[in-house]
Amino acid sequence: MDLAARGKAALADGKFEEAIKLYTSALAVNSNAVDYYIQRSTAQQRTKPPNYEAALADAEVAVVLAHKRAKRELIKDSQLRRAIALFFLERYADAEYVFAIVKKLDEKEKTLAIWESKVKTKMAALPEDDERRTATVKDIPSAEVPKAVAQSSTASKVAETPAAAPKPIQPTPADKIKHDWYQNTENVYFTLLAKGVPKDKANIEIERDSLSISFPIQDSSSFDYTLDPFFGPVDPKESTFNITAHKIEITLKKDTPGKWSSLEGSYAPPATSDGEKSEIPTHILRQENVPSYPTSSKSGPKDWDKVAKELTTKKMKKEGEEDADVPDDDLDADEGDETTRFFRTLFKGADPDAQRAMMKSYSESGGTVLSTDWSDVGKKTIVPQPPDGMEAKKM
Repeated sequence: MDLAARGKAALADGKFEEAIKLYTSALAVNSNAVDYYIQRSTAQQRTKPPNYEAALADAEVAVVLAHKRAKRELIKDSQLRRAIALFFLERYADAEYVFAIVKKLDEKEKTLAIWESKVKTKMAALPEDDERRTATVKDIPSAEVPKAVAQSSTASKVAETPAAAPKPIQPTPADKIKHDWYQNTENVYFTLLAKGVPKDKANIEIERDSLSISFPIQDSSSFDYTLDPFFGPVDPKESTFNITAHKIEITLKKDTPGKWSSLEGSYAPPATSDGEKSEIPTHILRQENVPSYPTSSKSGPKDWDKVAKELTTKKMKKEGEEDADVPDDDLDADEGDETTRFFRTLFKGADPDAQRAMMKSYSESGGTVLSTDWSDVGKKTIVPQPPDGMEAKKM
């Protein structure tokens, strides 16, 4: 079995490192074999960790060679592999551009719809000023084809010919570095979008209540980012991070499963009798699963979720039956004065967040403020705003 056939078998068996070596040896003998580059690009993408830069370099050489041969099927396959590599390198506009080329060549390409959907989702999530929104690639890349080397007496010892070297990644300027996060009940996934972070010089420290990231960059001495404190405690031993060419990915293992309402908290560790700070953050002492929102009430914070729910249902008892929850739609719409009827109608048609916002703003302001924006009123105490010439009554 020749080198290329062995490489194809290794790729099919999931032996990606072996496939790369075999295709590299095959390319040392025949550097113009388009399919060898396509298959090696696939293997580069599937190794652990993936080498997307090398995958892109092989795909671009394949595109150049395919155009020289003027074979439509080879052009399509190499462009598809090129677009996939661009997607994983987070060059979403470039990937979108190349996938469009693939579509022109073969609208029936079975994987095209899936990739187009993925690119569309990623593009929609990018900020308007993100550089990844701008396509910079050309139909045919400027890639140099490596020359074949003379075949030695023993084919298995043919020297490896490296693929075209990928372009160096330009580090992201400090003012362009951004971050994002999402979560499930078990973990928080934090991403710092920074290109060219030097792995050997980056310092990432994950502690129970904080995260710190620092690394040198070109436009200043260093970049420093700190989250302190978290909304909830994490398990540093179970938390991990990974530095890639385009970002830093951090997985924070929640010490207590559940949802965080924000990434950062506002608590301060309570002081012990000897003046030292306790290792147990005060947020752990909160009653679990009960939202705590800002309030000026002397009786403490209110659970506005519970208040909203109580107003949207009422209890009815029937002889010989248990209590039943009856939707607010069954309440008498004509009950109360005009203001009350208006409030009830507006309240019934609002979503849960808007209902909480309405109750909180109306209650705390003494009936002078009515807001449906929970993201605003949920973070502060609503101050009364009486009409001109009138004063709010002190409660």
